[in-house]
Amino acid sequence: MKSYRKELWFNTKNRVEFINITRDVEEAVKESGVKEGLCLVNAMHITASVFINDDEPGLHEDYKEWLERLAPHEPISAYRHNRTGEDNGDAHLKRQIMGREVVVAITDGKLDFGPWEQIFYGEFDGQRRKRVLIKIIGE
Repeated sequence: MKSYRKELWFNTKNRVEFINITRDVEEAVKESGVKEGLCLVNAMHITASVFINDDEPGLHEDYKEWLERLAPHEPISAYRHNRTGEDNGDAHLKRQIMGREVVVAITDGKLDFGPWEQIFYGEFDGQRRKRVLIKIIGE
């Protein structure tokens, strides 16, 4: 069995952003040489997410608004976590909702997606350097 590991690094301009990383993951699959297997993609930070959905701007804005209603950034004092001097209590909750990772099957050397599926990095406490792990196993 083959194993391949790659990191993607991000430093977003905005506090909250969604970045389509599908092509980066496809490139990692190609680099791995794996034809049949699994690809794990996960955020390595507790205020960021990796998820699969449609690459449609309206949907992404809906997500941002929905997440902000569920876990508003302000008032910062609303979160016990922020009593430690942080201001990102909401980002931890948003990450929990959107998830830490995705696993996609690799078939015939390609990500085996359903219609419209794309992989996204979700940032909820941006403007600093963070990473995503891609781990591929298979034959």
